[in-house]
Amino acid sequence: MPRQKIFYWISTAMMCFIFLFSAFMYFTRYDLVEGLYGLLGFPSWLIYPMAGMKILGVTAVLTKVSPLLKEWAYAGFFFDSLLTFTSHHIAADGQGVMAAIALLSVIASRYFDSRMTPRSPSLV
Repeated sequence: MPRQKIFYWISTAMMCFIFLFSAFMYFTRYDLVEGLYGLLGFPSWLIYPMAGMKILGVTAVLTKVSPLLKEWAYAGFFFDSLLTFTSHHIAADGQGVMAAIALLSVIASRYFDSRMTPRSPSLV
């Protein structure tokens, strides 16, 4: 069990750092992010909502107040990093490494979280 906790906290810390750093960049370097969004084919109006959702997702994962919100946050992080990785791969800009690291850290964090969190009885 202690090894699982260590792996959980390492992967979760990495995941949270990546998503909080990107949210910080969205707010502080809007022009740079807007240019990157344009190169990848995304509309720039998504920048601020994505930044807000990343902050809320990290909060949901770390506070564990609501299991449902935590699961939605993991799902959002998974699809965000998968879409980002795929977009960079298609654009062939060589910038997909951080998205791949984010994707792996989301998967690892969710896996180890499920191993440490007791399951509620099924209704079925």
